[in-house]
Amino acid sequence: MKKSLLLYCLFLLLGVGYSSSQSLYSVNNKRTVKFYEEGRNAYASGNIAEAEELLFKALDREPEFIEAMLLLGDLYHSQRQWNKELAILNRALKVDSTFFVPTFYNAGMAAYNAKKYEASLQLFKSYLALSDNENAVKRANEMVEKVTFVKEAVENPHDIELVSAGEGVNSELHEYWPSITADEQTMVITVLRPRDIQLYREKGDELPRNSVFFQEDFYMSHADTAGNWMERHLLMGHLNTESNEGAQTLSADGNWMFFTGCGRSDSKGSCDIYFSAKTDYGWSAPVNIGAPVNTPFWESQPHFSADGRTLFFISSRGGGEGGKDIWKVTLAGISDDGIPYFGDLQNLGVVVNTPGDENSPFLHHDGKTLYFSSNGHLGMGGMDLFLSRKDSAGVWSEPLNLGYPINTAKDEIGLIVTARGDKAYFSTDGQETTVGAKDIYSFGLPEELRPEPVLYVKGKVFDAETGKVLAAEFDLKSLETGETIITSRGSSFTGEFLVSLPSGGEYAFKADHPGYLFYSGNFNLVGDHTVDKPYYLDIGLKPIREGATVRLENVFFDTDSYSLDPRSKVELREVVEFLSDNSQVRIMLEGHTDNIGSEEYNLNLSENRARSVYDYLVGQGIDKSRLEYRGYGFSKPLDTNETEKGRALNRRTEMRIL
Repeated sequence: MKKSLLLYCLFLLLGVGYSSSQSLYSVNNKRTVKFYEEGRNAYASGNIAEAEELLFKALDREPEFIEAMLLLGDLYHSQRQWNKELAILNRALKVDSTFFVPTFYNAGMAAYNAKKYEASLQLFKSYLALSDNENAVKRANEMVEKVTFVKEAVENPHDIELVSAGEGVNSELHEYWPSITADEQTMVITVLRPRDIQLYREKGDELPRNSVFFQEDFYMSHADTAGNWMERHLLMGHLNTESNEGAQTLSADGNWMFFTGCGRSDSKGSCDIYFSAKTDYGWSAPVNIGAPVNTPFWESQPHFSADGRTLFFISSRGGGEGGKDIWKVTLAGISDDGIPYFGDLQNLGVVVNTPGDENSPFLHHDGKTLYFSSNGHLGMGGMDLFLSRKDSAGVWSEPLNLGYPINTAKDEIGLIVTARGDKAYFSTDGQETTVGAKDIYSFGLPEELRPEPVLYVKGKVFDAETGKVLAAEFDLKSLETGETIITSRGSSFTGEFLVSLPSGGEYAFKADHPGYLFYSGNFNLVGDHTVDKPYYLDIGLKPIREGATVRLENVFFDTDSYSLDPRSKVELREVVEFLSDNSQVRIMLEGHTDNIGSEEYNLNLSENRARSVYDYLVGQGIDKSRLEYRGYGFSKPLDTNETEKGRALNRRTEMRIL
């Protein structure tokens, strides 16, 4: 912390002309004053040991030489020797507590830095009792609030254990900024690696950590069957360059990456955000994603949300709440060459952002829980980690400090949380009191700091007739609200996909590819669901041709009724869109039932249900000439009618191409 400006001014006054006039000091002995002034000059020249020796010589001659004590306090502060600073300032206060009132404040800061919180509080309160300076009182009150918070946090720590990501990920180099896919199978990290490995082996940590000797590159590690991270490797393709790449974020499926690049030829400002995609030959050449994200100001630390649409990032541009704020944009489209572009720029607002700096946003896969760093909210010191939860109206809650020992007096940034919500990863040296190479660590997230757990569905999409892989597009929509929860795209060269499934809702799941019938799926995650059993689903899409059928999984009717359940409109709007995009297609809507009841009853029920779907589509503007409907009762079962599961499969609405 910075020393009091008043104390600095006092020493400046005492040093004017290097005068040894006895009237300037609290002692009259010329020899003592000479030791003091020689010590002051040595301190100003950076000769710390000599300065300390001379100042103590002055104190040996005059034990109550208060100016020498205060200067020693400043010297110890500059060397971060908090206990020595506190001891000498307390000694000065015992000699004369009113000689320089800000000594109480400085001693309070020394006690705080030395983790002597009760003593710190008493010193700040003594300062408040004596000071009448408005700004000084404000600062002291802020410190009382902070020390009170820190004292309570330290006395009530979270029971966590830091676990190294292992030798496959960590090394003697600096590793930081982990990114992990939703299935926890792939991790990408930033590594500060030497440009000249031989020079590094000879000089080691003597080399300054700058771009002359080091560069930041991306490395990847995969998890083995036991969940351990295997040996990392440099990312292949055009992503890593001779420049620095860092602060990356992966899409939930690991196919897209956004990252920070600084000082590049195509940059809009000092640091910009870039995009790269996984291809069959490695990662594509980075592309500056342009406005409205990048500006002549500083943009960094992107986070691409698991919804597949929202990009959070940090910017120093104006129009926000402070120095560096969290902003977000929404995916507006994808260019013909596969580059995403964004719009709808928004600042996250005054609840999250402060007049200070915010860093490293991470929105969990649940779409509600935001983790970020800030030095503007009440914290332990420096950048602390916080969380804020978004309610159903889209309003962020007051940020909650993640507490001790997750937060310390150091800067904590770059925390991410697994989709299951029970584990967090971040980069640290692992020890608060030491300084060493940063490594990747994980820890079990305390219950009160966890987001809602999220499942996922993964698999691959292919042509049902030829087996050729297809890069499908996916939508996950809430059947309750019709809101699109997640959009995603499968891999263009493997057909593989991964889509997060937030708990607590019922969803319509659609996979789509041009020239093919869409796939319709349903996920009901209302109530308790284990997050240890994700869904695996291989999807064979049928080419649009006569006879091809799709089961409409999200068309619902009440028992013994042919009135459409309102939830069905989510799926039927997809049918309307399909027919609008494929104007030459005619379809048959087919109703099927189980065998509960008479044949005649079920035949009528199935036909009325098919007609209800027909009427809805006509009401949405689809020409009647493109539609037919028919009921089959229980004449075409898919499974046995002897079990409830089988009967549920047999009750269905299908769409067939005519």
